Amino acid sequence: MTYYYTLGKIPPKRHVQFRQEDGSLYHEEVMGIHGFAGIQSILYHIHPPTAVRQIEQGTPTCIDYIDGHPLKHRHLKSATVPVGGDAIDGRVPLMGNHDVVLYIARPDKPMTYWYKFAHGDDVLFIHDGTGILETQFGQLPYHPGDYLVIPTGVIWRLLPDAGVEQRMLVVESYGHVTPPKRYLNNYGQFLEHSPYCERDIRTPEKLITYHEKGEFEIRVKAREVITHFIYNHHPLDVVGWDGHLWPFAFNIADFEPITGRIHQPPPVHQTFDGPGYVLCSFVPRLFDYHPQAIPAPYNHSNVDSDEVLYYVEGNFMSRKGIERASLTIHPNGIPHGPHPGTYEGSIGKKETHELAVMVDTFKPLKLTRQALELEDAQYAYSWLPNQ
Repeated sequence: MTYYYTLGKIPPKRHVQFRQEDGSLYHEEVMGIHGFAGIQSILYHIHPPTAVRQIEQGTPTCIDYIDGHPLKHRHLKSATVPVGGDAIDGRVPLMGNHDVVLYIARPDKPMTYWYKFAHGDDVLFIHDGTGILETQFGQLPYHPGDYLVIPTGVIWRLLPDAGVEQRMLVVESYGHVTPPKRYLNNYGQFLEHSPYCERDIRTPEKLITYHEKGEFEIRVKAREVITHFIYNHHPLDVVGWDGHLWPFAFNIADFEPITGRIHQPPPVHQTFDGPGYVLCSFVPRLFDYHPQAIPAPYNHSNVDSDEVLYYVEGNFMSRKGIERASLTIHPNGIPHGPHPGTYEGSIGKKETHELAVMVDTFKPLKLTRQALELEDAQYAYSWLPNQ
């Protein structure tokens, strides 16, 4: 994130002696992005984080993309994705490119290991479920509507609450996820016109230091392989940390919508900036208040981007046949817009209670076999009259 935070105990100055009760040194770890030119945090471990006992290569992570399918608008009904697995091995890949991959997951068990994506940040949008995001930075409880933003370098596992149904959209980024620059001043502070601010960000709230020996596993996804690292000590042995790089939660309900007299374009909904994509939040809001306003979006061509909408809650006034956990994909190359009747039907409406997450990518997305199995084949023809 963009501001300083600290948990636990740390020495008064960085890179100096910091000793344990037995006189031995704590092991300092500097974690930062962009070499040493980006934001960073410093963590203090009981054991060296480099002390690996065994390294095992796991399964390759190649995704089964399907090439050659026709260019068309698509509707994926992800509500039918089966429950199973944990937050990593239960993920179902739907689409992706060299910048970002989108998954659906409905885990029904906790992770028994910790995980890290070495090439970028993970964003977990929690549609359903509660539990704990556990990291070496501390514990972060999660709830429906939370974006969990996990920077690369953070080892984590998801511990769902027992008996609570879980559903999440996973955005795996090959790079870093940040607030849009236009929301920040030159010092990294949120500006007054930004739709959220530091008060809406939830930091890790409880740092638990584990001083245990045994067998502990961390899985690292890198170079299209998940490698298994086995340690003799508990990996969450951090006694304290400080800095600007840490996992955080932001709830979609805390996004304050930007409205106007006439229809506002999608950039007003932007929540995060990712490598080669933007992530937006559509939330309950007042509609346009010009006396002749048309609240429904106008037809538009995605000249430079593919648009993916994940429908969370509510009835979308510009769409027909959409259900909870639907995803629509409107690729570049062809125009899209409101369904027949919804453009005129939106006139006079005062507000909407829809809730959705949008991912707009600047390179074409490839679809997976699993995505095509979820497709509503008639969606591409739903702009015809009387459909």
